[in-house]
Amino acid sequence: MNLATASRVGAAALLALAAVTANAANAIHDANLFTTVLPANDDGSTSAPIDLGFSALINGTTYSNAYVNNNGNITFGQALSTYTPAQILGSPFPIIAAFWADIDTRGTNSGLTQYGGATLDGKNVFGINWIGVGYYASRVDKLNSLQMILTDRSDVGAGDFDIQFNYDQIQWETGEASGGVNGLGGTSAAVGYAVGTNLAYQLPGSFVNGALLDGGPNALVAHSLNSNTLGQYNFQVRNGEVVPSIPEPETYALMALGLGVVGWMARRRKQG
Repeated sequence: MNLATASRVGAAALLALAAVTANAANAIHDANLFTTVLPANDDGSTSAPIDLGFSALINGTTYSNAYVNNNGNITFGQALSTYTPAQILGSPFPIIAAFWADIDTRGTNSGLTQYGGATLDGKNVFGINWIGVGYYASRVDKLNSLQMILTDRSDVGAGDFDIQFNYDQIQWETGEASGGVNGLGGTSAAVGYAVGTNLAYQLPGSFVNGALLDGGPNALVAHSLNSNTLGQYNFQVRNGEVVPSIPEPETYALMALGLGVVGWMARRRKQG
């Protein structure tokens, strides 16, 4: 990591620390656990799938790697540059989305996407940080801090793993190319996963303007799922399927069944 990159990441860490104090959320694990940097970009991904450090069984297929996408998600089998979120249940390939929205890390004071393998609580993990990141187009007046961690649970069964989303600050929900104005409105962020037919979930508040933001009715920093830590959401994947320990999805899940994948990979041309 060069000096300029280190300075940006350091500034983002300070902003994230301030957010923790302001929101009384402290869900994000040590950001220094994951140190490989995805250079500043808009809609980028790792150039190749990244080794997870363990095997993940998803709907009958075992994956040992995944693409890290700048727009708040990871995908298995192919990268994803789509910046306006689509119904996750309609995904043509497995996706795990901590905050699928138009993250743009090119702004001077934006943090950078970081990822890598580590050991946490004695288990192998693969994590991604989006700490103090801005939104399209290179906007940094509002910043988000979130983290995704996949944990190897081969101690339970071959290919088993856990998914964890952590949030310390969510100030914006939409990029300007997705209908947002100053990071708000338009087609706002989606959170959830799709790991096979009918094995998908979207967190309540996805696509609802203002819902997931700090202070919103479904504020990510003020709620939790399968955890006693505010801002933390846990899911268990066992034998290729997610353990049904989550609340029954709202009607969006049934509605999404009728949606095809048309337009899923479509992107409007961006300028700047």
